[in-house]
Amino acid sequence: MMNKDDIRRQVRARKSMLDDNEKIAAAQRVFDAVRNMAAYTVAKNVMLYHSLADELSTREFISHCSEEKNFFLPRVNGLDLEILPYERSRMHLGAFHIEEPEGDDTVDIDSIDLIIVPAVAYDRHGNRVGRGKGYYDRLLSRSHAITIGVCYDFQLFDEFETENHDIPVDFVVTDKPNIIRGRKKNKRR
Repeated sequence: MMNKDDIRRQVRARKSMLDDNEKIAAAQRVFDAVRNMAAYTVAKNVMLYHSLADELSTREFISHCSEEKNFFLPRVNGLDLEILPYERSRMHLGAFHIEEPEGDDTVDIDSIDLIIVPAVAYDRHGNRVGRGKGYYDRLLSRSHAITIGVCYDFQLFDEFETENHDIPVDFVVTDKPNIIRGRKKNKRR
């Protein structure tokens, strides 16, 4: 079974081979599939990530769909993520060179219906390999929201090592499109 560092290296190498057209088309397929999911349809408050250059891009999805849902984005605060409403005019470059929302109007995780979660990789059980800081595991452990992981198909593995603090997602959507039902851990500790 592959360990997380090997997975991170393998995915980084594969992502470096994608051209811009492949990235745009993959993001379109993934987010079209997400928009057709019942969990997205019924959700009012959706938290998602503002993508880095090497992540499946959320930029078009945010700009085209921010009128149909209340979108929220995370902001790094020490070891945790805060959740703030998305407004294009309030974005600034924050921790780790990620665009984050400004302001003091943080919302409680319990007000979020759906979380679209980034990862370096997922397995067929909904487990995720993140960047190694644990931000999303800490956030997801406090949430009852439905969670959808999004990724390129090559980021989906059969299985990999997990740790007790790892929080799986409910669904994984790839660009094939492929929707995998994850497994649910008891999130609240």
